[in-house]
Amino acid sequence: MENTIILNEKEIRHKILRMAYQVFETNIDEKEVVLAGIMDNGYTLARKIKSVLEDISPLKVVLCEVHIDKKNPRSAISTSLNTSEYQNKSVVLIDDVLHSGTTLVYGVKHFLDVPLSQFKTAVLVDRNHKKYPVKADFKGISLSTSLNENVSVRFEEGKDRAVLE
Repeated sequence: MENTIILNEKEIRHKILRMAYQVFETNIDEKEVVLAGIMDNGYTLARKIKSVLEDISPLKVVLCEVHIDKKNPRSAISTSLNTSEYQNKSVVLIDDVLHSGTTLVYGVKHFLDVPLSQFKTAVLVDRNHKKYPVKADFKGISLSTSLNENVSVRFEEGKDRAVLE
């Protein structure tokens, strides 16, 4: 089976720009926003959104690494920030692809234990095959795929792409 590029470098840049504007518009009354990226690709996407967000808005943008064992999402989740550093702040949980929703729903659950001023989710690709009732507030593209197809995002210097495998 041949891989099909569903988003190329230029399209991904455009999607990130649009998502950054959506994050800014949603946080227009905030002074600070925490972009919590699920390691590895979600954090890479969060870094890219942060870079654009800092160019287009006065928001202070704080990055947070979220460590979730994707094979065993019920195990302990850790973040690079202490809970006091994102408490009562606006948080956006970011991942590259929303497959079944398992990773995102356990990530959401982790942040629900802390009072936040606002909580949103963002993904570059939403596959529309959810096992859990979780949605992305900000998404680059929605893609209906068959269950035996996989979507992967590859962040490589100068050749970022999303691929249908």
